Amino acid sequence: MTVPRTETVLEANQTIELLPLNSLLGRLLDSQKEALERVEEALPSIEAAVEASVPRFQAGGRLIYAGAGTSGRIGVQDGVELTPTFGLPPERLVLLLAGGAGAGTQAVEGAEDREDQARVDLGVYGPTPNDVVIGVAASGNTPYTCAVVEAGREVGALTIGVSGNAHSRLLRSAEIGISIPTGAEVLAGSTRMAAGTAQKVALNLFSTALMTRLGHVYRGRMVDMRISNDKLQLRAERMVFELAGGTDEEVRDALRLVGGNVKRAVLVRKGVSVEKIETLLQAHNGNLHTVLASL
Repeated sequence: MTVPRTETVLEANQTIELLPLNSLLGRLLDSQKEALERVEEALPSIEAAVEASVPRFQAGGRLIYAGAGTSGRIGVQDGVELTPTFGLPPERLVLLLAGGAGAGTQAVEGAEDREDQARVDLGVYGPTPNDVVIGVAASGNTPYTCAVVEAGREVGALTIGVSGNAHSRLLRSAEIGISIPTGAEVLAGSTRMAAGTAQKVALNLFSTALMTRLGHVYRGRMVDMRISNDKLQLRAERMVFELAGGTDEEVRDALRLVGGNVKRAVLVRKGVSVEKIETLLQAHNGNLHTVLASL
């Protein structure tokens, strides 16, 4: 019987449960560090994925995450942060999890094997060539995830696969493959460990770099973040003051005029009329650097 790499039991871990607690924690931490090294090796592939995604997104495309089980939940976790952090409109984000939303907190038996359901799930959203489909699977052979990626590629969407298996179906199916071979887990088969860490970090890098390239970051600040509580209101006011100056009242007025968006409030403080802001931003793909340089 062929044993997947993640389910191989390393000799050094045959008695891991008998280790003193400090040694056990050290062993677990070492496996996480090694996972990060594998992500570093995959940076060229992540870079290629970001570069290819930018023009699709600028043309109005969406970001579509797909996965099952642990990998699917990691994809969902990365995706849901993009709206509050970068102001990504919810309609430009699609989260496909085998078994549906309920699978985010409870396993759904057999869901990851349903290729037919995968195609139905993606089809509901009417994928287009401007969309970016990201499939995440530790083994790289999860039927649901592979089917979503294959269906996306059939309609011309950019497809990206993230897997720990360089020779997997997922990476063969995707236009751009991000291979992160973390190998045998410190706990045999527990891909929530090294494989999960590697996937989460890779997606963090991809999505943050993509949002940065799309103009949602200026001078190291999240200038398109959504203000949803008092803490974020104060953060927004501080950012506008740091980037454009003004009294407390002037800063608050600027934010109020543009519905609480930091980027637009900065433009107000720089003397741009509210009526001209959207035209300027559209002309410069939302890049505050080039907008300000054009004034």
